[in-house]
Amino acid sequence: MNILIFGPPGSGKSTHSRRITELYGMTYVSSGDMIREEISRGSELGREMGHYLATGELIPDVVVNSLVISRLRRDRGNFILDGYPRTAEQVLALENYLYDHGITLNVVMEILISKEESVRRISGRRICPKCGEVYHTKYRPPRVSGKCDVCGVALVQRSDDRSNVVEKRYDLYIRNMEPIIKFYKKQGIYVRIDGQGGIHEVWERIRPLLDYIHSQEVTR
Repeated sequence: MNILIFGPPGSGKSTHSRRITELYGMTYVSSGDMIREEISRGSELGREMGHYLATGELIPDVVVNSLVISRLRRDRGNFILDGYPRTAEQVLALENYLYDHGITLNVVMEILISKEESVRRISGRRICPKCGEVYHTKYRPPRVSGKCDVCGVALVQRSDDRSNVVEKRYDLYIRNMEPIIKFYKKQGIYVRIDGQGGIHEVWERIRPLLDYIHSQEVTR
């Protein structure tokens, strides 16, 4: 299978992407992970991308296209692509790559939540700067307030997790995704998943769809 998965901040798309990857033996390609990896290196490009993230702005298309397409060239087919494309220019770059390599998409899945839920989920997130463990002030608090359970280091809030930035990111997502969703609807491969509720609830909405698609691919 080849899947695109979208969702506003806090929709759980990355959590479900990893579960899909494990269950169906797919390659997980996350534009966000690649961007954060570059930022962690402290390169000039990474610092520039970090500035965009901190203010809730989108990173320039040429940079994101280069990161994602170079990764897809290493792992052709049977992938789930998380959070890409996000602009018309990125759609064009991806569609050209898929066409050139004879690759088709099986489904474009959007996990949608409200803006209020997005802010609630993201603004409460806290991260250990040492080991990367993720917590939430409401849904997964550490045993000792403000301290990582694993290594005891003080937890931090990412700059792009602040409520005002999350609101901006949500609005930007909705605005930019509207024409992209319309494009994939015309292709007949777009599906919207209700992302409200717990992880298990949402997963039970996702799995039947993917089981069906997977069964169709196996019998081809």
